[in-house]
Amino acid sequence: MLSFDPDKVSFSTGNYIDGQHSQLNEGQLQVHRPSDGKAYADIPESGSAVVAQAVEIAEKKRISSGWSTCSPRQRGAILRRWADLIDEDAPYLGQLEALGSTRPIADVINHEIPFTAEAIRFYAECADKYSGDLLPTRQDSLGMLIPEPYGVVGAITPWNFPLSMASWKCGPALAAGNAVVLKPSELTPFSTVRMAELAVKAGLPAGVLNIVQGSGLHTGSELVKHPLVRKVSFTGSTRTGAQIMSDAGFNGMKPVTLELGGKSPQLVFNDAGDIDEVAQRILRGFTANGGQACVAGTRLIVQRGIAPALIEKLVSLCQQFKPGNTWLDTTRYSPLIDHRQGEKVQSLVRQSCEEGCEVLVGGQRFENTEDGWFWQPTLLANVANDNCAVQEEIFGPVLTVQYFDEEEEGIALAQHDTYGLCAGVHTLSLPLAMRAMQSLNAGTVWVNRYGRSGDFIIPTGGFMGSGIGKDLGRQAFQACQRQKSVLIDF
Repeated sequence: MLSFDPDKVSFSTGNYIDGQHSQLNEGQLQVHRPSDGKAYADIPESGSAVVAQAVEIAEKKRISSGWSTCSPRQRGAILRRWADLIDEDAPYLGQLEALGSTRPIADVINHEIPFTAEAIRFYAECADKYSGDLLPTRQDSLGMLIPEPYGVVGAITPWNFPLSMASWKCGPALAAGNAVVLKPSELTPFSTVRMAELAVKAGLPAGVLNIVQGSGLHTGSELVKHPLVRKVSFTGSTRTGAQIMSDAGFNGMKPVTLELGGKSPQLVFNDAGDIDEVAQRILRGFTANGGQACVAGTRLIVQRGIAPALIEKLVSLCQQFKPGNTWLDTTRYSPLIDHRQGEKVQSLVRQSCEEGCEVLVGGQRFENTEDGWFWQPTLLANVANDNCAVQEEIFGPVLTVQYFDEEEEGIALAQHDTYGLCAGVHTLSLPLAMRAMQSLNAGTVWVNRYGRSGDFIIPTGGFMGSGIGKDLGRQAFQACQRQKSVLIDF
């Protein structure tokens, strides 16, 4: 039995700095449970003094502990122990995650925690696998490119996948020899603190990974602007990413990795194959985590020959969803994170209808779900390209449906003026899949699937308003190192 009583889970609510819990703050923020809206904790609203303390300790301990200068194999060994402890701590860590996030306990235990641990193991292996380079120069000189850590990396993670997003930020940065100061979302703050405790238990020097609590507007901004933060990694909205890019430019010209919003298409051709299988792929693509994923495939672009059967199947599948609290092991469908997100989804669906769309299924909140926001899986048809539901990231389980006849028309509909994060292509024709892949303006293209796998070697990141740089893959590790050019004359 994975189910648990949410009122009996204990946890620390403060910052985690230098291996110690701290309540230093300039205010308090109330934290609510998504499943029922209940306020269950307060966290600090950390200001400039607390952020400065965390960053300065991180830089000091990075140097004094030898974390940046120890052998890469030693760093890798500590990260592997950290991953093992995360696996061992799954029962408690899973309850923390399910309690305050949108992730049902069964999903956390079966998917989220193993994924988080494996991401850290992947970067543990990167620590001594990628190095500098000898460069061709004239015979009496030696040219080298030497990688070295930036120093302190400022990381800001979103609320939709707290554990795995923390591993994406901390894994490559720590493996490359940096220290990290991480600000989790103020909506889902507690599982990340537990991860940091386990890191110290695994042998990471105290202070090399610090957690500061607070809002993005205050704490996150102070972290980005601090002069000792030499690199910033952020996952979240496009609007916030633009502000971070600006702040980083005006406060030290520090590099940024930004994984931002998306409005990703699922392009389905007549020859996509088995209707049931295709429908399940599309369904998972826009309903997983209640549609609250930047990579969610929320625009269905479907060729007319296959459209009637596919839409009929999707409508039937959408009607089978049932809401449930995240701490029940029978729950498979996520709530929206809070009332603000629920009201946003509701408002955009209403506006889309006013602009002429047709609701095929869903379109409203589930009844009798206490004070939690559970939104029905929703299909919107007859949407024009300028409809708000096509143009704006809703961040809920809402799928728009558009039809096409010819290949070029479908690919044109799949493009987006603002976003270029991901795209799905469904066809059994390899030439057609390759033509679509080459034409689509997206940082990731999935063919006959929708969603990431456990192949951490494949990086993820978007084009245009969907971001800069890559998470995952060796690219994320290498982005946590700066390159020093050296030329030695004999």
